[in-house]
Amino acid sequence: MIRLAPPFRPATPQDAAAMAELVNFAGENLQIYLWSKMAEPGQSAWEVGRLRAQREQGAFSFRNTVLLEERGRVAGCLIGYPLPKQAEPIPPDLPAMFRPLQELENFVPGTWYVNVLALYPEFRGRGFGTGLLAIADRISADLGLEGLSIIVADANAGARRLYERCGYRETARRPMVKEDWESPASHWVLMVKALQSSA
Repeated sequence: MIRLAPPFRPATPQDAAAMAELVNFAGENLQIYLWSKMAEPGQSAWEVGRLRAQREQGAFSFRNTVLLEERGRVAGCLIGYPLPKQAEPIPPDLPAMFRPLQELENFVPGTWYVNVLALYPEFRGRGFGTGLLAIADRISADLGLEGLSIIVADANAGARRLYERCGYRETARRPMVKEDWESPASHWVLMVKALQSSA
């Protein structure tokens, strides 16, 4: 991991509650919908999210998370990791909701995948998202990767403008499978950024 300086720091298991909230903001309530389906009797969806954030392994883990702090409180987060260098076959039992996302990930093997970029609403519009994406650039370059990738909902115009300003370009899209999740979007959009070689 690259060295981080304030206002950025690595996440810890104690940050799980903020991570769960931020991931749900970024996913426009998709996560709370999924966690509610995973909850055991007597367990809340938020508890599922917090427990997943505290894991040592998995995509949504504090180990993959950089936090942004402002005046002593968590303001935002970046969650990401390298995708496998070889695209993996999509398992036949993968839920239909996740299939379009996996298809898009398979277009960009070996990139550093920005799984989540999120800010609490009161911290948006202040350049913090650009700062977090610059951290993603640094991590990707430190790992010797040639680029980064991110998947965003087509209706999230603000996020797409941010990614475009930071050098990401649309590469592919797939129709969403929503089940009972309510969203104004209709497609997942894959955006990719190539890093300049220092050679």
